[in-house]
Amino acid sequence: MRQKRAKSYKKLMAMYHSTFGFRTPYQVLVDSSFCLDGARAGLLKLEAATKLINGVLQGNCKLMITQCCITELYKGGPSQQPTVDLAKTFERRKCNHVEPIAGDDCILAIVGAANKHRYVIATQSDNLRNKLRGIPATPIVHINRSVLVLEPPSEATKSRKAEIEEAGLHASASEVLSNPTTKEQPTQPKRRGPKGPNPLSVKKKKNGPTKGSAPMASHIPQSSIGWKRTREDAEDNDGNDNSRSQNHHSEIHVVDGERAPRKRRRHKAKALDDAVEVGT
Repeated sequence: MRQKRAKSYKKLMAMYHSTFGFRTPYQVLVDSSFCLDGARAGLLKLEAATKLINGVLQGNCKLMITQCCITELYKGGPSQQPTVDLAKTFERRKCNHVEPIAGDDCILAIVGAANKHRYVIATQSDNLRNKLRGIPATPIVHINRSVLVLEPPSEATKSRKAEIEEAGLHASASEVLSNPTTKEQPTQPKRRGPKGPNPLSVKKKKNGPTKGSAPMASHIPQSSIGWKRTREDAEDNDGNDNSRSQNHHSEIHVVDGERAPRKRRRHKAKALDDAVEVGT
């Protein structure tokens, strides 16, 4: 099978699969005329016939035949015995006909008006194919010059597909009753006039302290304040130790439990006083 034809068949079966619910393995209903032409084309074994139809339908399938079609093959005499043997290997589809009828009428009775069982019909009868084209969702397969062909969708199939797609766009009656629509609220007229400034272009106000101002005490965490006081006390203690080592004459006075300020000697002032005394 050529690639272009296989691609078109795959697309066609995908449409039957998604729209009408066809599933693999496909049920292929074969009539007596297809068995006769298939035997002439060399399809005398079930495996060969199944493989050929699988390639056309792009999926697995099972071949089926009715008792009425087998009875028609028996009427051909002993020369049709290989064809009868091939038909007996197919799965038997019960048609519930007490007296055998024509194969075309038997298949039309099984398919019905809507092909609810989703059969694929394999036939060589022109009369039967014309009648099947009026039934929606009915794929038809036939042999044309030793080549198995899948017919394009009929007008009935196309119209049925359009109806299903249109129905899917609207709510059903039960959905409408279960979900009543609320009254439409009147739309407010649009406000016309000058609009406010763009919030992205407006400069934001600064809530924090300005430049150069001391930070407020409320913004300083308590942990940092305690740490700062501890550090200042440590620096004072270091300064006291240094001053004691340098100035041995400095004294520390304690008044009422508080430390009095130290008396620092200014060397420059003392030198000036000594100079004045020497001059006098």
